[in-house]
Amino acid sequence: MDKNQIREVIAKRAARELKNGDVVNLGIGLPTLIPNYLPEGVKVTLQSENGMLGMGATPEAGKEDPELVNAGGGYITAIEGASSFSSATSFGIIRGGHVNATILGAMQVDEHGDLANWMIPGKLTPGMGGAMDLIVGARLVILAMEHTAKGNPKILKKCTLPLTAKGQVNLIITEMGVMEVTPKGIVLKELNPEFTVEQVQAATEATLIIADDLKPMAI
Repeated sequence: MDKNQIREVIAKRAARELKNGDVVNLGIGLPTLIPNYLPEGVKVTLQSENGMLGMGATPEAGKEDPELVNAGGGYITAIEGASSFSSATSFGIIRGGHVNATILGAMQVDEHGDLANWMIPGKLTPGMGGAMDLIVGARLVILAMEHTAKGNPKILKKCTLPLTAKGQVNLIITEMGVMEVTPKGIVLKELNPEFTVEQVQAATEATLIIADDLKPMAI
């Protein structure tokens, strides 16, 4: 699969985890593709930590409104009925447990559900942003990410980069499959038919637990 196919597979599968009426916060990059693949009949409300509930699609070129941007500074639109408010109120929504799901990318995740997704030591970074609050405050934390980075595993026995949060990841979705983080470790629940279990394990540092009812990845 090429890069675009990988991103499409991950976004399509992640979209199936969302339920009608969910309030959802999406991380930058790949997760922003997910609303394009929502199942029929599923409508979600997108929340942005800089202060909006009801984000719409990316505007067409030339139709950007400088007053409508997401937390990453990208232009957005607002759906009918959207509301805007202070970032303090926005983080109150997050910390109060009112976000049903957050879907983020990751640099590293480990078998304990620890996540590192905000900095590499020695490299400039704009900061952690709202990721720490989202991961702790959202009811469901899903990682939508490529399985490896330049051939190196991203799903580890223990994260080596500075953590965003400890023990908060619930589900990992990659182009290879769907994995659930459990107290016993990471369980491979769905497998992309283009790969074998052995190939997934070879690309994963953590030892995977293979579900007894392992299913083909729903894509």
